[in-house]
Amino acid sequence: MEGRSIGRRGIRSVWDAAPEPRGGSHVKAAAVLEPGRWREFDPFLLMMEDWFQAGTFDFHPHRGFETVTYVIEGRLKHEDSYGGYGILEPGDVQWMTAGRGIIHSEDPLPGETVHSLQLWLNLPKSEKMTAPRYQDLKAANMPVRREDGATVRVFSGASGDVAAETKNVVPVTFLDIAMEPGATLTQRLPADYNGFLYVLEGSGRFGVEETQGAANQVLWLGASDDADAEDSEFVLRADAPLRAVLAAGRPIGEPVVQQGPFVMTTVGDIKLAIQDFYEGKFGKPRKA
Repeated sequence: MEGRSIGRRGIRSVWDAAPEPRGGSHVKAAAVLEPGRWREFDPFLLMMEDWFQAGTFDFHPHRGFETVTYVIEGRLKHEDSYGGYGILEPGDVQWMTAGRGIIHSEDPLPGETVHSLQLWLNLPKSEKMTAPRYQDLKAANMPVRREDGATVRVFSGASGDVAAETKNVVPVTFLDIAMEPGATLTQRLPADYNGFLYVLEGSGRFGVEETQGAANQVLWLGASDDADAEDSEFVLRADAPLRAVLAAGRPIGEPVVQQGPFVMTTVGDIKLAIQDFYEGKFGKPRKA
């Protein structure tokens, strides 16, 4: 709307996501967003970067949130208790709504090591028991925003005039960004969104203060500098060939109680989730 003010975003904090060796088929892992910082990261619960082989994430349950899995390297097979099945290639994303309960597996194809990011996205109390849903978002089929020296693959939400048709419960922007050295990109976000950038390769300067960031660093976005603005802008400048993911979403503002693969708002609801799982109410996995 003409005359509406637009805020600007800086970077509130920067930290490293350092990979640590794991045993067996779970080769190594890094906490991009560590669990437990529920209010700060709202609506995001955690993000892990994993390097793993077959057998690491066999069939296991979830309730009360969504998983967003981005494959960086390797091929990953998904199967679940509601008939969902797919093979993700590098650059693809799987968007799974656990809702009231699902059992699934995430298994690399034989002989392969998968390198992936998995983001846990909270659901509001009113939607925690929604029907499970599985969306395979193939990189080749996703809408792409192209600017001078920049390519943005839009997996959820919008970038510029390009929008994805991904079904969301909580409004979320999820972007795969590639930039050439010297390129500049402006990403608009609602002013009330929380968000972060995770640099996979290269380096750049980000936000109004041109905060430096490099590979394996997380840059958490600051609030809009205009408290009255409905929209905000976040500027990215690449100093070296840059590859990054940007995630932003509207905070839910509700209590979070997490136990293992279940995320609810009360201890009672966690106990019910465990009971329902053991009573077989999450469905039965169907191996392809």
